[in-house]
This record gives sequence, C-alpha cells and structure tokens, in this order.
Amino acid sequence: MSPNDTRRPVVDTLLAGRPRAPRAEGAAFAPANIALVKYWGKRDAALNLPVTSSLSISLGELGSETRVAPAGRPGDTVLLGPDPAPAGFAARVSAYLDLVRPAPDFGFRVETHNRVPTAAGFASSASGFAALALALDDLFGWALDLPALSILARLGSGSACRSVFDGFVEWTAGSRPDGMDSHGRRLDATWPALRLALLPIETSAKPVSSRHGMRHTVETSPLYAAWPETVARDLESARAAIATRDFPRLGATAEGNAMAMHATMHAARPPLVYWTPATIAAMRRAHALRDEGRAVYLTMDAGPNPKLLFEADQADAVRAAFPNAVIVAPFGGPSARKPVA
Repeated sequence: MSPNDTRRPVVDTLLAGRPRAPRAEGAAFAPANIALVKYWGKRDAALNLPVTSSLSISLGELGSETRVAPAGRPGDTVLLGPDPAPAGFAARVSAYLDLVRPAPDFGFRVETHNRVPTAAGFASSASGFAALALALDDLFGWALDLPALSILARLGSGSACRSVFDGFVEWTAGSRPDGMDSHGRRLDATWPALRLALLPIETSAKPVSSRHGMRHTVETSPLYAAWPETVARDLESARAAIATRDFPRLGATAEGNAMAMHATMHAARPPLVYWTPATIAAMRRAHALRDEGRAVYLTMDAGPNPKLLFEADQADAVRAAFPNAVIVAPFGGPSARKPVA
C-alpha cells in the first residue's frame, strides 16, 4: 500500500471546505529545529507518528525558504537553490504534492533555499517540509490554523511538525490511529540568554538517512525497549528546567538524552554509527570546557555534527574553542548567523 493511501484521508480532513484553486505563488520560511528530547522511532511510518513525544528549540533565522507555484504543465520541478534537487528528494516532494494536487496533470514548481546543509544532521528536512506546507497554505489560501499546519508538515517529515513554530516546541505523540492528535505546540516560555552552536564537521549528505536509521534501530537494537521510558523522564525534566530557567538541568538532560539515543543506534545489529573521529574530538573539547567550569553541554541528532548548548556569558569561550561554530540566539540577541557552507 502506498503511504499516500494512508495520508490522503488525513489531508482531505484538514482541507475539507478549503479552496483548491491556486494563486500565482506561495512563499514561506520555516526554522530548523534541534530536539532537546529526541524523536526516534515511529508507531506509524506512513503518517510519521512517533513512539514518544519530543521537545525542541528552533534555530531562529537558520532554516528553509520555499516558493511554490503552478508549473503550467504536467510534472513537478523541484529545485534546491539554483540546481535540480537530487532525484530521491524530488520524488519524495512530488509524492507529498500528490496529496494536494488539484488535478492529475497539474504540476508544481518548488524552489527551496536551505540556510543549513541538506541531509547532514542539521534538520534541513524538518525546515524544508514545514516551509513547503506553509507555502502551500499561502498558495491555495487555506488559512489553516497552526495545529493543522503542523499535522500537514508532519506528513512530509516527522520533525517538520515542530518547525511550523519558533522557540521551544513540544510534539505530542498522541494516540489516535489517524494522528489528528499528534502535532506540535509552542511552549509559553522564552530564554533570551540561551545560545546554541552548530559545529559543521561534515556537511555532505550522511550515508544513512534518519528515516532508514530510525527503522533499523527500532527493529534491531536491544536497547530500544528502554527508550520510551527514558524520553518520558527527560521530557518532564526538560519542561521543569525551561519553566525555571535551570540551565545546568536543561543542558544535562539534553546531553543525556542525545547520548541515550545514539547508544540505541550503536547497539543496533549491525551498529549504526554516525560519529567520525572529528565528532569525537569535538565532543571531548566540549567536555574539557565543562571540566574548566564552563556550563557547555552537547546534543546531537542523527549525523556527525554536534550542537552545543550554553548561555550568553559562555559565548567567547565557545568561539575560542570552536572558531567555525555557528552561534544562534533563538530568542533574539546577537548571533553569528553566518551561512553554514
């Protein structure tokens, strides 16, 4: 059965009574997000329904800009920057567009510019599908509310449901088979001093996609059985840390959760290891900063590129230790938001 056989009834419910005639163009931006408590494992692969809830922080101006318009002919044109998108990604986008295509011979032109590397563990898929969902909403004038947009984005990429929002976002796993209760919501909390640093160790596409790595881990890792309970504890801890701005607790929770997720991968059969020697060297450097009394913590998605969590008073120390770091202030303030090559 095609994934769209399952996804289409959800889209039909979301778009019931909404316009189906496109305007000239739709455009949107969506931020990338980094999960502080991770999403790793699906209860429904077609609908991207997670085993557990998760919690993330957006990356401000780092994300994806997308424009979508009628192509004026059958077939889709999918561009990443000025170039045609890789065939696999273009096919995935076209399958997603089939869910909203007004007629079988209606083609779309999609242009996406990522301000983070594509498929390298910097959450470009999340921001890309969130931006596409928002741009389609603009193109057709649906005026969907945020929960509906989050669900629509999730059908393209699970983590995209969090990139519809900025700031701290919790993705509630939900329990309904159709996933209509599984979407993001923005937490009513800010943290002006919070900083993230992206460490671009390897910016080419990773050899195993998150989608395939997740499935392999769930199916073969003996450590995965403990993962849902770990997430439940870490979610409670992260929520409490955010509510009280307890940075050491938030940092320790995020780092522990990321290492637990990678441990499930390392125990898979065969092991799934995204880390490189440069990854491990960066991790050791971050730990050395903490040994020196600097409150700097690690997190890492499915890829070789660590991210650092710290507060503004540690920015100079982080820059000195990691000259190539891209530092982001999710809630405003000075950021070194240079493009990640």
